[in-house]
Amino acid sequence: MIDTRTAPYAALLLRVSLGILFLAHAGMKFFVFTPAGTAKFFESLGLPGPLAYATMLVETLAGIALILGVYARIAALVTIPVLLGAIFTVHLQNGFFFTNANGGWEYPAFWAVALAVQALLGDGAYALKPSARS
Repeated sequence: MIDTRTAPYAALLLRVSLGILFLAHAGMKFFVFTPAGTAKFFESLGLPGPLAYATMLVETLAGIALILGVYARIAALVTIPVLLGAIFTVHLQNGFFFTNANGGWEYPAFWAVALAVQALLGDGAYALKPSARS
């Protein structure tokens, strides 16, 4: 049974926390690894370097959209492939636990599921521009 009185606030809490995580993740790529360093890392994985810049842009824009509640369902759906890409290109071979060397796939998989939950749940309370059918 869904408690319709508190569900919008649950969606808000999930939405804002997911947005903050994306901004932190993009910030790490930008401020710690630098955009050029992130591009080189992508290239070391056999991915095109410019994909790193696109990934940072998607993480930043989706993070802001989630925090503000601007088409949050769409932002959640758009970012799931980013995390699936991280699982299959970086983390899968490291095992399940994120504490393994180079990080396992546990954390990005949970994050992707949380984004799917957000997309299904809707924008929640205080969304500035709710997605359709929110």
